[in-house]
Amino acid sequence: MQNLLARFQKTLCTPLMKTGLFAVLTIYASSGLGQALPDFTSLVDENAQSIVNVNSVRRASIDTSSSERLDEILRYYFGDRFEDRPEIPDEQLREFQQRPSLGSGFIISSDGYIITNHHVVEDSEQITITLNDRREFEAQIIGSDVSSDLALLKIEAGNLKPVRLGNSASLKVGEWVLAIGSPMGLRFSVAAGIVSYMGRNIPNGTSGNYVSFIQTDVAINPGNSGGPLFNLDGEVIGINSQIFTSTGGSMGLSFAIPVDVAKNVVGQLKEKGVVDRGWMGVGINEVSQELADKEGLASPVGAFVNQVIEGSPAEAAGFKSGDVIVRFNGNEIISSGDLPFYVGLTAPQSDAEVQIIRNGNPMALTMRVGKLASGNPLALEGNTSGSNILGLMVTDGKSSDGSSALLVASVLSNTGREAGFQTGDVLLSLNGDPTGSVDEFNSVVSSLPRNQVIPALIEREDRQFFLTVTIPD
Repeated sequence: MQNLLARFQKTLCTPLMKTGLFAVLTIYASSGLGQALPDFTSLVDENAQSIVNVNSVRRASIDTSSSERLDEILRYYFGDRFEDRPEIPDEQLREFQQRPSLGSGFIISSDGYIITNHHVVEDSEQITITLNDRREFEAQIIGSDVSSDLALLKIEAGNLKPVRLGNSASLKVGEWVLAIGSPMGLRFSVAAGIVSYMGRNIPNGTSGNYVSFIQTDVAINPGNSGGPLFNLDGEVIGINSQIFTSTGGSMGLSFAIPVDVAKNVVGQLKEKGVVDRGWMGVGINEVSQELADKEGLASPVGAFVNQVIEGSPAEAAGFKSGDVIVRFNGNEIISSGDLPFYVGLTAPQSDAEVQIIRNGNPMALTMRVGKLASGNPLALEGNTSGSNILGLMVTDGKSSDGSSALLVASVLSNTGREAGFQTGDVLLSLNGDPTGSVDEFNSVVSSLPRNQVIPALIEREDRQFFLTVTIPD
């Protein structure tokens, strides 16, 4: 390598002329570096017909309370003249309330089944699929899953060319990958890059991670969502889902859903229209270096169990607070976020072999996996609350703007349900007292009065409003 650098330096110091440029190219090619650059043309030609543009029209939500308040203000200033304002025709109002959503997708069967992202078609009134040959079809949603951000569509067309689905488990960091999609509405654009990281856990703000993402440096932008990520063999190994950005455009941090997850989700959506996930019922934290030393672990890996939910499959299997879960059904648990991913992929009512470390001793437990119901925590990450008079399980997390916040991880009793709490709510205050952390929450709850209406300020979907809860004796 030193000799190669010396040859580069020698050439670059030579006056710029054709012979010097030729020398640089000769050195680059003879070193073998040039051979590592792939030619994507045949891959694109082979798969271009399988990529689609997804154009969905969704109805924008209207805040009726704000509209009524505006009417009151206009009447105050304009009096009777306000009543004479021209009425907006229903059809024109409907068009005003609609907003388009652009995305990508790909064909997985010759009879018209298509995969895209859930967020591309969420709340859609109409979905139009445009093929590479410019033909357009109206699509129906067979099923859509918010937790994995995947949706299965169907168009009435035949003799379509499907993609080949690969195996994301065999993907390695550093491999070349290629994305085809419609960034910024520019249809059938191609971008290449490499796999930057495998198994990236991105908290979704609710009760756990259902997807262990493929991170790449491919230039993904709005509109690429739902499009395929190919390996060099021309197989789809991921579905482009989201980016990390401070500008709205690509910054080299792109995340794709592994195709192995998509196979599981799409298979269930096609069969029954919904996705069933496994449920364990534990609260988990990362393993610290101090804990790893105490348990005799070579490095801080695994998921530390800080709570076992009463009546959960984990309790029935004999899990205890303080256990460190190091393997689940043969899958190594490196970080705590790996556990919810593997539990969620496990079929309900199947048996899972779980390897743990308890008081420094390795143990194996067999657990009959439960079915994740709405409002149940898959596996709570971070500091979590125990049982309380509100019937809420809360955890330290992040709000929509990324700041630290207290999240409702599960609603466990009728007291919380009747008040209207939902999993994923950000709890800002109780009875006028701030609840920015689990510790603050526990302190406030311990002094709440009984049989009185207690205001609770929450944030849900970027809106803040009050719920009222009454704690019985």
